[in-house]
This record gives sequence, C-alpha cells and structure tokens, in this order.
Amino acid sequence: MQLSRPFYQLPVLFDAARLQAEVAGLPDAAWAAHPDGVTGNSAARLITVGGAETDAHHGQMLPTRWLNAMPYMRQVLAGFGVVWSRSRLMRLAPGSGVPLHADINHHWHKRVRLHIPVFTSPQVRFHCDSEDVHMAAGEAWIFDNWRPHKVENPSSMARIHLVADTTGTAAFWNFCCGPKPPRAQWPMVPWRQDANARLLTEREQRQPVMSAAEVELLIDDLRAELSLADHAAAAQLEQFDAMLESFVQDWRQLCALHGTDGQSRTEFMRLADALGQQAPELAGGIIMRTNSASAMLVLEKRVLDHLVKFDSGSD
Repeated sequence: MQLSRPFYQLPVLFDAARLQAEVAGLPDAAWAAHPDGVTGNSAARLITVGGAETDAHHGQMLPTRWLNAMPYMRQVLAGFGVVWSRSRLMRLAPGSGVPLHADINHHWHKRVRLHIPVFTSPQVRFHCDSEDVHMAAGEAWIFDNWRPHKVENPSSMARIHLVADTTGTAAFWNFCCGPKPPRAQWPMVPWRQDANARLLTEREQRQPVMSAAEVELLIDDLRAELSLADHAAAAQLEQFDAMLESFVQDWRQLCALHGTDGQSRTEFMRLADALGQQAPELAGGIIMRTNSASAMLVLEKRVLDHLVKFDSGSD
C-alpha cells in the first residue's frame, strides 16, 4: 500500500519476553519454507485461508492451530480492532535477508503490513526507499511496501517478526499516522488472561467478475504512476495510457450488460485476453514512477490475473 512516507512507528509497545516465549514454544513443524524459495526465509502461518497450511490470499481467513496455541499473540492482534488477512511469523536465518523488491500484487493495493519484532538484534536493518530503520523487539511498525524495500540480517541470530496484513479502520490509520505522544507515554500492552481476544478475519473478497468501479480504480492508480525508461518514447506511453482508458470503458459496458455474477465469463475473458495480448506491444520501457516496476508486470499482477474468478479456487 502506498503511504506518504516510507515508515511509521506506532505509539504502542508489547511484552517482547511474552511473545518470545510463545514463539519459542512452536514446534519445528510450524515452520515452512518461503513459497518462492528465498534462501534463509521461513514462516509460521498464523492466519490463513481456512486456517490451513496454505499461502493463498483468497478465501475465509481463520487462525491456524499455531496461533490458537499463542494466547498473547492472539490478544495483540485482536487489540488493534481491525480485520486481518493473511498473517505469519516471518523468520530470517542468520546472515540472510529479503532481496530488494516492491509488492505490486492486487492483494497489496489497499492492504498494509504490520510488523511487530519478536526476536531481533541491533544489526538487523529494514530498508524502504532511501530510509532504513531497526525495528526493536516489542515495537510496532508499518511501511510503504509499494516502494522498493529489503531486509538485512547480518547478525548471528534468527530474526522473527509477527507480520500481519490489514486494510485497517479509520481509527487504526489515525493511530498509525496521526500525531503521537512522546515515547515515554506510549502504553505497554501486558498479557491479560481475561482479555477478549476476538479476532476479526477477512472473508472471500472476490466477485465472480471484478466490478467496473474496482477496475477503474486499479487502472487509474496504475495510469497515475506511468513513467518512461530511458529508451521509451512519449508517444508510446500515450498509446499505452489510451489503451487502458479504453479497456475501462469497455469493461464498464460489459458490466452494465451482464452484471458481475459470472454468468457471461466468456465475454469478459475475451476482453481481458485482448488487453493481455495488446499491452505487451506497447509496454516496453514503461515503468512505475515510484518503484521502477514494469508497467506490464503490474498490469498483470494487479489487474489481469484477478478480473475473473473461476470455480477452481486458484489464486
């Protein structure tokens, strides 16, 4: 999600020792390799589709057995009063890191990622755009994951963060980005056995066919970021931009004719496929201004891959 600056630290602290004890109690079976095979990266899944061992983004999100075994972790998440999507403990082995990248998928368009460090050391650095910070154990942070970012763990110990995704309520965003009291006044949230740790979790968000309003929002955001690499021509960008505008207009007409209940998937897929075939011819050298990501890749990952939902349940 795009933010007005790279990092925001939230004015709250958590009991790091309690979190560490709960995480240390997880069995080896809780930890799974990174889905993309990134060396030194592993995760314990806390909120997933159906509470199962999956990295899917779509479906009814529920706590896993690992989260159910950690009462303070549940209290921490529930205390924010927001609806949580996919959430995990993310572990970086000693001497490893997360390579420089930007999160461009549809999932991230309006979701932010909350980080609460559990195990860390002062050498661990989180880089986002031109800034870098150390997130200390028990703190809470959000960052702009649309910008290029990476993590480095040159220390001799594993770094483990609670990493939870949400769109956030108005109160959450004011808490994150509004005025903050001096750090000495930030509350420490203790473990409370009587706390009402009622987790709010996302349901399936997709329609059978993406609505015209969402398509317009996604495409307009993409168009606002279009920029030229050195070898691209301005006329090419204008043609690419006009093609996207035309697609929005035609998709709106199909939605007006057929609705979005999926009864006429073939016509929607025909229009989507036509864009997918035409766009690469114009997209060469067109990038996103903020993170230099390929405009074609963003179009695929944020829009084309999500226009029509099929019964197979694939992401």
